[in-house]
Amino acid sequence: MSEILVLYYSHRGSVRALAQQIARGIESRDGVTARLRTVPKVSPVCVASAPEIPAGGAPYVEATDLDECIGLALGSPTRFGNMAAPMKYFWDSTAAQWSSATLVGKPACVFTSTASAHGGQESTLLSMMLPLLHHGMLLIGLPYSEAALSSTRSGGTPYGASHLAGTAGTPTLSEEERQLAFAQGRRLAAIAMKLSC
Repeated sequence: MSEILVLYYSHRGSVRALAQQIARGIESRDGVTARLRTVPKVSPVCVASAPEIPAGGAPYVEATDLDECIGLALGSPTRFGNMAAPMKYFWDSTAAQWSSATLVGKPACVFTSTASAHGGQESTLLSMMLPLLHHGMLLIGLPYSEAALSSTRSGGTPYGASHLAGTAGTPTLSEEERQLAFAQGRRLAAIAMKLSC
């Protein structure tokens, strides 16, 4: 069975909730499954500060996850309109995969969560697209044919699925956020399956 990597970093659980919904969308397609992975936290001096194996949630990503996937969904919370440091730290370590063209031609999408409605969702999604473009990936978004994209009062953008967590960091997704994350995963799976034939 083909696998799509759902790679995320989540601080309070919101991005993890989006990742799980995207994984459900991926697995709603026949012949494909989602491989959930995360990245460890980093210390202020950029040294991995997490245990070798996470206490809970998805395992940490490894180079083989990038090799074996037929597509990628990438998620991070917003940090001042940018992806979080642990995710950036991971992508900064992928020169070997870049030079061997591991990800070239594979489809990818991005997703995020913010505390405020104008907290930089779209700029964060764009920041996550940059390393994927350098890796030669094919970026997909959410088309306006997804009705929830026009009716949402919480998260959701044409750049990718998103969540409005509020200042309390609530990881519970709204109905529109769930629909859009599921649709994004389903769309990624459909495109990945077509491209991998």
